[in-house]
Amino acid sequence: MIETFEFQAEISQLMNLIINTFYSTKEIFLRELVSNCSDACDKISFMALTNKDILGEQRELRIDVTPNADNNTLIIKDTGVGMTKADLVSCLGTIARSGAKQFMEMVQEGSDVSLIGQFGVGFYSAYLVAEKVIVVSKHSDDECYKWTSTAGGTYQIEEVDRPDMIRGTEITLQLKEDQLEYLKAERLEELIKKHSMFIGYPIYIHKVVEEEVEEKKEEKKEEEVKEGEEGKVEEASDEEKKEDGKTEKKKVKKNVTEHINAKTAIWTRDPKDVTEDEYKEFYKQINPTDWEGHLAVSHFRVDGAAQFRGILYIPKKAPFDMWETQKKKVGIKLMVKKVFITEECTDIIPEWLGFLKGVVDCDDLPLNISREMLQKNRIVNTIKKNLIKKALKLFKDLEEDKEKYEQFMKNFGKSIKLGIHEDTENREKLAKLLRFSTTKSGDKKTSFDDYITRMAEGQKNMYYITGDNMNAMKESPFLERFQKKNIEVIYFDDAIDEYMVQSLKEVDGKQLKCITKDGIDLETTEDEKKAQEEKKAKYEKLAKAMKETLGDKVENVRVSGDRLVSSPCILVTSEWGWSANMQKIMKHQALRDDSMASVMQGKKTLEINPDNTIIRSLAEKLESDAEAVYVKDITTLLYETAMIQSGFDVEDISNFAKRIYGMVKVGLGAEDEVAPAAEQAVPKLEECDNNEDIDQVD
Repeated sequence: MIETFEFQAEISQLMNLIINTFYSTKEIFLRELVSNCSDACDKISFMALTNKDILGEQRELRIDVTPNADNNTLIIKDTGVGMTKADLVSCLGTIARSGAKQFMEMVQEGSDVSLIGQFGVGFYSAYLVAEKVIVVSKHSDDECYKWTSTAGGTYQIEEVDRPDMIRGTEITLQLKEDQLEYLKAERLEELIKKHSMFIGYPIYIHKVVEEEVEEKKEEKKEEEVKEGEEGKVEEASDEEKKEDGKTEKKKVKKNVTEHINAKTAIWTRDPKDVTEDEYKEFYKQINPTDWEGHLAVSHFRVDGAAQFRGILYIPKKAPFDMWETQKKKVGIKLMVKKVFITEECTDIIPEWLGFLKGVVDCDDLPLNISREMLQKNRIVNTIKKNLIKKALKLFKDLEEDKEKYEQFMKNFGKSIKLGIHEDTENREKLAKLLRFSTTKSGDKKTSFDDYITRMAEGQKNMYYITGDNMNAMKESPFLERFQKKNIEVIYFDDAIDEYMVQSLKEVDGKQLKCITKDGIDLETTEDEKKAQEEKKAKYEKLAKAMKETLGDKVENVRVSGDRLVSSPCILVTSEWGWSANMQKIMKHQALRDDSMASVMQGKKTLEINPDNTIIRSLAEKLESDAEAVYVKDITTLLYETAMIQSGFDVEDISNFAKRIYGMVKVGLGAEDEVAPAAEQAVPKLEECDNNEDIDQVD
């Protein structure tokens, strides 16, 4: 007898919301239904621990998926615990015993309704693709019943005779006309491999395939004869004889069953039992687009506030979209009880570790969770902290293989630097992982630990220079004094280094100092200090005149104490402002904030070298008022040249070029009879340096 029941009002509303709102992709229905099947198998398996007889004749626990294109139905069947008639009414028709009640409360409060897993409402996702759902279920303690509904306001339950149903549940979906893609075995296989590949019970797909079979042609019973033109009887030709006994191919349809999830979840096994080949194969499963494979792997289990297992891989090569800011996916697949949940959980791993690939499977993370709840879940935060620890240990262990570690730093060194900038808690550990070039490292890379061991006696700080060109940094005038004193300087040539050093102030108690900024005090003797004071007094007049000439272009012009050796002058930035390289980086930002730039750029200070011939000659020329015009022009040219050497962009390129061309003409003695006004003020080189005579060229 068929009995008709009415859905609770909340269930009707829930199904309407599911069909029209919740899921961004309809394909999620298969994951939900297969997960329900797995739960049913889990329940009967748990019950069998204390009652082995409960399995009865149906001892195999499995899940079967059968598409039927003839009548547009998809059948999903399990041999789990099954449902009684009362279960069908209470679980599928009412909200009382379902997680849906809590979910409906969330909906009414306006929470995020983008589901990523079961919420006790997984069954109703069937209506995403089906216009009618039939559930046939058999529990060991009850008869076999059929539940039917078309997602309207009612459903029917009747007792049915199904001798083939020993125990379990069979869900038949009458697919909508626009959802027939789910009748294709390939599509179903793709979804199962994506979401349910590692469920602990075998999943079988039943499909119809076409195969070519060979059938032997019937042999000729009588010998063919041909009558020739002269009436003779002839035997069949050799070619005709060869045709006899040949086979022909025909296509026939055949029912086959394929085990989809035959591969086990290797992260659940003991790492000692997993071979390197198995790790390689699993890496290809989770990252099929990377044909180069992985560089290193970490297989772990965490017990504590949250229990979870996982595998982390370092790829051999950086992903092409590693720094794509708009991407939603992360390299870590989040799973709950071996069911794939999402790879869009950006809170499970920090951005600087976004290059890692792997799987995290946590049984403690509830499946009844929305993305909003996931972000606030304390277990997710626990997982994140532990993943960072495991990653740091993996990087540290990789240091033992110099070749692999060099490859790692080449591909992911920028990520480590980003971590130093963003991760306050692990900044010191990450800094120890860095490798960089220095004035003493030659062709090899070195570390902070190695740098500290080579520090000169009495050296308190570590020194570095930033830039975008290694050759230019090696020839920088800022290095002169450090090379003379045999003090090692670090080269930072990545753009991200500028951000990193803003956060990394010290390592092992040694402060990091940029040699292009103020605040650099090298150890000097009393005699050296006295000599510096005398030079400053001697060239104070020149410094003052140069400041008047340059005006607001510089904050100050001063006599260099111990920064320069051979170069005539250099531009120094303030200790707490941006370096020249940082200013260049920020200048080329498409959406830069100029108000911030004006604060951070600050003023530049021009330091002149009293030991340089040009500066000494310029000071001498200043003593004569008649030569003052030349001092001004030379000062401007020196300032612009110092800007280039210090890594700045010349502000007035056009006039700078004219001054250079003018100097070339003077040097070649090729001045025009009537020179442009801009060039008439350019001094002759021989007048700038009395020690060198330049022959005029006719």
